[in-house]
Amino acid sequence: MLIEDDTRLAEMVRDYLGEAGFRVSRAESGSAGLAMQALETFDAIVLDLMLPDIDGLEVCRQIRSTSDVPILMLTARDDDVDKIVGLEVGADDYLTKPFNPRELVARIKSILRRSSQTARSSRPQEAAMEHGNLRIDAGRREVTVSGRQVQLAPKEFDLLWELLDHRGLVLTRDQLLERVWGYTFAGDTRTVDVHVRQLRRKLGDDCPVATVWGVGYKVADDAAVT
Repeated sequence: MLIEDDTRLAEMVRDYLGEAGFRVSRAESGSAGLAMQALETFDAIVLDLMLPDIDGLEVCRQIRSTSDVPILMLTARDDDVDKIVGLEVGADDYLTKPFNPRELVARIKSILRRSSQTARSSRPQEAAMEHGNLRIDAGRREVTVSGRQVQLAPKEFDLLWELLDHRGLVLTRDQLLERVWGYTFAGDTRTVDVHVRQLRRKLGDDCPVATVWGVGYKVADDAAVT
């Protein structure tokens, strides 16, 4: 689904996505997009930040409260605040207007590829890992701290799992972009930093993710797999 009020841009995006094999449904406003999302199942959503009724951040927040559908946000300004807030409310990726339509197609393919079972097929569904008071359960997609459940966004969960699964090793931001977001090219590494920041905010002192300055992130090698 494409939620975009600019008809000319929407037609251009639809043409490129159509050539790439996608079927595109368009909503011209945030409220229309929310109504369509409540009635239909979409593989991904491209969401404009600036909409005439409900702004894109609120639309993203409402969709994310009920669905894990991948969301790529379009922002008209090269403003870090817009991008960071978009990621914090649950967007999986973003592009700044004007953008290359081919890059949009590549980004959508990446988030679809990663949201498919390929990212989780190698993960035993019964597996769980622990680190101190923290427990992460792959089958239930649950994270608990001292028995208290903590709600993580889908990418936050996947990022935490990836770091715990490679405990003791330093993973660069580009490696994490590839493994968690599915990028096979160097992306905007601030995406990783924002998600790590969210993990630390939600998990507090029990967040095991440490920064290795100038390199990336790691988890100390004292986690256990059960």
